[in-house]
Amino acid sequence: MIDLARKLRIEKLGSRGEGVSRGPVFTPYALPGETIVAEVDGERGHLVEVVEPSPDRVAPFCPYYQTCGGCAVQALAPAPYAEWKRGLVVAALNNAGVRADVAPLVDAHGAGRRRATLHARVDPRGRVSVGFMQARAHALVDLDVCPLFAPGLTRACDAARAAAEALRGLGKPLDIVVTATETGLDLDLRGAGPLDFPLQQKLVRLAQEADLARIANHGIVVVERRAPILRMGAAEVSPPPGAFLQATEAGENALADLVAQGVGAGKRVADLFCGVGTFALRLAARAEIHAVESEDSALAALSKAARFAPGLRQVTTERRDLFRRPLTAMELARFDAVVFDPPRAGAEAQAREMAQAKVPTLVAVSCNPQTLSRDLGVLTRAGYALESVTPVDQFRCAAHVETVAVLRRADKPAKRRRPLLG
Repeated sequence: MIDLARKLRIEKLGSRGEGVSRGPVFTPYALPGETIVAEVDGERGHLVEVVEPSPDRVAPFCPYYQTCGGCAVQALAPAPYAEWKRGLVVAALNNAGVRADVAPLVDAHGAGRRRATLHARVDPRGRVSVGFMQARAHALVDLDVCPLFAPGLTRACDAARAAAEALRGLGKPLDIVVTATETGLDLDLRGAGPLDFPLQQKLVRLAQEADLARIANHGIVVVERRAPILRMGAAEVSPPPGAFLQATEAGENALADLVAQGVGAGKRVADLFCGVGTFALRLAARAEIHAVESEDSALAALSKAARFAPGLRQVTTERRDLFRRPLTAMELARFDAVVFDPPRAGAEAQAREMAQAKVPTLVAVSCNPQTLSRDLGVLTRAGYALESVTPVDQFRCAAHVETVAVLRRADKPAKRRRPLLG
């Protein structure tokens, strides 16, 4: 039952960016130290009024803030915001019983987000709307552009809207993944199902008129006018439709630099959950790389990029489901360093194999502090020592944070680290 006009005192920010008061009650968009009025339904609060604002409250930069569900925290000043983000990693490590010094948050927003998943809906009158979903609702916020987009995504909403218009007759809600690449926008449509020839031809004409690099439907290319290209170190990668990418170019560079520093002078490196080669293609400038991934299309893109990039050392690939069949301790024995960047579920099975191995250096990259902390607990209990933990913020205003952790075998001297080359 909703309790109207209840006054609350906010004590802290929660893990999703909501203000937490006694109860607990979680109220989005409220800040620590504030007195607010909220409608309360169980543990959920709906902000009605800020009675006593925090001195750290600043004006949000987007007119859709508190309506659009894309941002959790826009009204918090930069310094406390950075400490909150860092605190997400600190809390997860503490909860897992992992002792570590956590470095200050690295701001890696850079020029902005280079990829967005936009939603397209058709109302009963046939009007197409494109944007992000409202916070805690099924309605859509119709947008022309998002202030967190990189310049390359400026036309993303227009392109997505045009694609939705072309498929309006299907009457289906669409999710449209738009990626800014060096050769233009790359669209991957989800939810349309198989397309007949006339609809495919509509998308071909759209790609021509809007000067798009590529349009795919559920990962199957409909039209490719130019190969979408992303640069990773000395390599040029053409990722398959919808392939995983770091959210910002600055974020990718920051993570890659931290990984390279962690790997140091290692000459034989395994890159697990390697994707299209975010780390492998950079590390190959000075080390032999064995890249492991479950997706054939990602490995094919990585291999092609490695073959044509100048000055790289040998890069081998292996298709393997590391959740079901992790590399064994015996297989890991030949490497000087292992880099692993799993999905949000983490790499528990692989961590248990690494715990039994004698690899001198491990470098973990994660977008989930909880599963990262669990995996680090497995490794530190097995004799690995945490050398550094660095949180990286490429999801500005969201409750997501990337982390790079470097571990050394406690009985092994740390190798001299060098900055990333190329």
